[in-house]
Amino acid sequence: MGFVKKDWLYIALVWVFVSVGAVLAIAVLENNDAIRAFGVLAAGGIALVSLINLFTSHSEGIVTRLIFTAGGSYAILAVAGLYILLTR
Repeated sequence: MGFVKKDWLYIALVWVFVSVGAVLAIAVLENNDAIRAFGVLAAGGIALVSLINLFTSHSEGIVTRLIFTAGGSYAILAVAGLYILLTR
């Protein structure tokens, strides 16, 4: 059961990384550049969870972690994209 809690910690950390990156992109960059940065953030989130898997050396559940990380990251970036679309 401790396995599941650790996995969610990693997933949540990636989501926080993506959220902070999205907020910074919106605050600092122009609209088109911020949208491009969202693609980099999504790819970075997937790469980060892959690196976490590499360093923790347990491959059990990697597909689940990748799906939750990617899905959450895409949802965060979709909300950020809607924010840009509706406010600017």
